[in-house]
Amino acid sequence: MDYQFLFNIIFGIATSVCGWFGRSLWDAVNSLRTDLSKLREELPKTYLAKDDFGEFRRELMTVLNRIESKLDSKVDK
Repeated sequence: MDYQFLFNIIFGIATSVCGWFGRSLWDAVNSLRTDLSKLREELPKTYLAKDDFGEFRRELMTVLNRIESKLDSKVDK
């Protein structure tokens, strides 16, 4: 067996492994791109709407004002 034949076999195996690894990376990147595009579509749906936050803020301020008025009445006595 000459060295050229041995080199060709080793080089063929090495390039096959590198090709398989590259293909796996390519598929992973494409999968991540798909997941990222789905996330971009779905993410705004999970945010709190401004109207909902305004309603929550009003309710919270009402409760805090009631607590403050009760504390003020306790201080006076």
